[in-house]
Amino acid sequence: MDVLANNDWRRRRVIPEVDAELDLVVEDAESGFCGAVVGFEYGAVVLEDRHGKRRNFPLEAAAFLLDGEPVTLRRPQATAAPAQKRITASGSIAVADHTARVARRSRIWVEGIHDAALVERIWGDDLRVEGVVVEPLDGVDELAAEVRQFGPGPIARLGVLVDHLVPGSKESRIVAAVQSPYVLVTGHPYVDVWQAVKPAAVGIRAWPEVPPGRPWKEGVCAALGVAEPADMWRRILASVSSFRDVETPLIGAVERLIDFVTEPADEVAGPDADL
Repeated sequence: MDVLANNDWRRRRVIPEVDAELDLVVEDAESGFCGAVVGFEYGAVVLEDRHGKRRNFPLEAAAFLLDGEPVTLRRPQATAAPAQKRITASGSIAVADHTARVARRSRIWVEGIHDAALVERIWGDDLRVEGVVVEPLDGVDELAAEVRQFGPGPIARLGVLVDHLVPGSKESRIVAAVQSPYVLVTGHPYVDVWQAVKPAAVGIRAWPEVPPGRPWKEGVCAALGVAEPADMWRRILASVSSFRDVETPLIGAVERLIDFVTEPADEVAGPDADL
């Protein structure tokens, strides 16, 4: 006796369901139309044959052959687009879902509030991730004394950013008096941090030449027809959106300081290390 005679085994066969991915080649079992999946319209899958002819087949009603085997097709579930990496103003990759780290004992000092604001504008994200505080000084004339008062050490490193740090300058002589392995002084050649912003970013051809003996900021404002230095500074800061808007010497100087004050030795020494 034929055990299959009274059993329609073909009807009970489980037909696999396949995602209708683009370029998947299938054949409509009823019409024999063979083509690649090129899209979906109104609940139907669109097939295109090798001659460029297209036909729509309802996903729920049509049966297909894949490599000669019967299948049913389903529309693939949409996948979320991968999140794009956010780049900070300094050019580094932003750390996602990161809360600001508790501030280190190490610090970065800059000459004034304009320097601090510019550093924050470009490197603020990086500094918060690393837990580094930037503090403005009122110039560097008393730098050696302030460094001694700070008491730098293995877990309290100090980085100092100095304007107009060129050989033979007053600033270079002041910096020479600071002697500590836990202090790094870097600088840029510009008279003022304003000048470290690229002229094109500010919308000028070049920074004006200011005669010796005249306050530099006042001279710049007079040459550019700006009434108050505060107005000029707001214009400058608003023009800076990333590291591309400032000169290379400033970028290198600040990034050296960040690297210095975040060296692992800060953490290894422990809270009871001698300062």
